[in-house]
Amino acid sequence: MTYCVGILLRDGLVMIADTRTNAGLDNIATFKKLHVFSKPGDRVISIATAGNLAITQSVLSLLSEGVENPDTGELDTVYTQTSMFKTAQLVGRAIREVYRTDGKMLEAKNLTFEVTMLLGGQIKGGRLRLFMIYAAGNFIEATIDTPYLQIGEHKYGKPILDRAVKFDTDIQDGLKIGLISMDSTMRSNLGVGMPIDLIVVPRDRIEPDLHYRIEPGEPYFHDLRERWSAALRAAHQAIPRPPYSLG
Repeated sequence: MTYCVGILLRDGLVMIADTRTNAGLDNIATFKKLHVFSKPGDRVISIATAGNLAITQSVLSLLSEGVENPDTGELDTVYTQTSMFKTAQLVGRAIREVYRTDGKMLEAKNLTFEVTMLLGGQIKGGRLRLFMIYAAGNFIEATIDTPYLQIGEHKYGKPILDRAVKFDTDIQDGLKIGLISMDSTMRSNLGVGMPIDLIVVPRDRIEPDLHYRIEPGEPYFHDLRERWSAALRAAHQAIPRPPYSLG
């Protein structure tokens, strides 16, 4: 299982992903799910992945090595696209190409073609954007009204984001809230685990302000976990008990 979140704010973009993968209780491993393609001053693009690891790795390889453009015959990569929208279209084409080569074989083995991706970033001359791309290659975009997108095991972290994240949330607070949503997911699902990768991209700077991995035992994240647990206990204790008769 996986949990990845992207938060698009007035001041920039936050993306966070865990690294745990498993193919059964006795086959747990660590693989990076947050991938960054950056050329300072020209583009900064971050892709978070969820789903079948073999599929996501194939899609990422195509995005790096090139997907043939049916109109020009040339190879398109994440470094040749002129806008984030065109980059989202390219990711969709890469997913469909992997499905073309591997999808029928997977279905013959009763396996599902599982892949979803978060694509965030900015290309020079364009605006900072965040997309979620589905297994069919189609996608949706984060908006001012819905400034965050999630993939993987999203249900445990979603209530926190729903209550706390707005488009004008400070970017440091956005990072903190995103980490709280990750901690809540890890507490409730053992299929999501550390290390945690994150990236923070200020709007219009076109390069990361922070690209960091949180390892197990990292002091700030440990403190965040403890403070959040204590805050939840204090909050429920401060709320009056229900006035209903229990008989």
